[in-house]
Amino acid sequence: MNKSESSFPLPVCPAPHVTSGVVELAHGGGGRLTHRLIDELFRPAFAAAPDDFTHDGAVLAFEGASPHLAFTTDSYVVRPLIFPGGDIGSLAVNGTVNDLAMCGAEPRYLSAGFVIEEGLSIDTLRSVVESMRGAAATAGVRIVTGDTKVVECGKGDGLYINTSGVGLIRSRSAIAPQCIQRGDAVILSGDIGRHGVAILAVREGLGFETEIMSDCAPLSGPVLAMIDAGIEIHCMRDLTRGGLATALIELADAANVVIEIDESAIPVSDAVRGACEILGLDALYVANEGRFVAVVPDSNAAHALEHLRRFDQMAEVIGHVGACPSGSGVRLLTMGGKRELDMLSGEQLPRIC
Repeated sequence: MNKSESSFPLPVCPAPHVTSGVVELAHGGGGRLTHRLIDELFRPAFAAAPDDFTHDGAVLAFEGASPHLAFTTDSYVVRPLIFPGGDIGSLAVNGTVNDLAMCGAEPRYLSAGFVIEEGLSIDTLRSVVESMRGAAATAGVRIVTGDTKVVECGKGDGLYINTSGVGLIRSRSAIAPQCIQRGDAVILSGDIGRHGVAILAVREGLGFETEIMSDCAPLSGPVLAMIDAGIEIHCMRDLTRGGLATALIELADAANVVIEIDESAIPVSDAVRGACEILGLDALYVANEGRFVAVVPDSNAAHALEHLRRFDQMAEVIGHVGACPSGSGVRLLTMGGKRELDMLSGEQLPRIC
């Protein structure tokens, strides 16, 4: 590499210290505080319909146009920028691709906005950009527009990325929390907890006997396989901040139903289970970046599971939507009985996606 390639005209700056308080509210995606922020501030300001802000993206219907479009946006602030199984670049691409897939869409185009802190190594930035290119190629999407901003030392924690995405709706029927029906089966696409534990291990310098890799991956493949097979899908949700428990609570509240899941049916690797026990974490609330739940009619569950297991053998039916005529929530069936799952007041692991 020559001098012009390796130089970067920004001073080196140590990573800023993130304090608690107001900042925790902004970082606590998946927690009760963030949901209050959405419900009490953003939804009244921006929502045009009662069901707005209840799904991973928006479905845009244009008169005379078919198919409809799905549109989504997300920002990524993970620390560290590079972790086992991925980095902020692959995370940004896959995260937006997955939000489109959860709407029943085939992802097509992405935008990318970079907020770069003074002092970030050009080699790190180049590595992230190359990772984004590879992730986009794997997911079959194109990054077609973007923006770059540089902020002063201590104001950006290295690098933040925002990605927005557009996809073509492939599902013949609506996929949304409001479509969930009593008696539906809840299917989990694979084991849980790997992304959050992988981030924590490298962040804190923890050396586990078995290295735990993030599950960061695009989900459009298994989703489109189910759609192309004609499987009726009522709703899907990827399990990012707040993990499986938070995703199910969000769906139950939006659909006004009770979801019952069987603890023994939820796949958790031995390595993740052991790490959670040591660290005092609940795997149900640990983030994932390549896992989702699909809510389908019980009569379609076996067919859906067959297709999902072509992508991950650990996919399982983990529960059902209960017949309770009123109320909402998530009940975990354990060997000792049942317990209600609640939204966390914050988040177990901040800055993970």
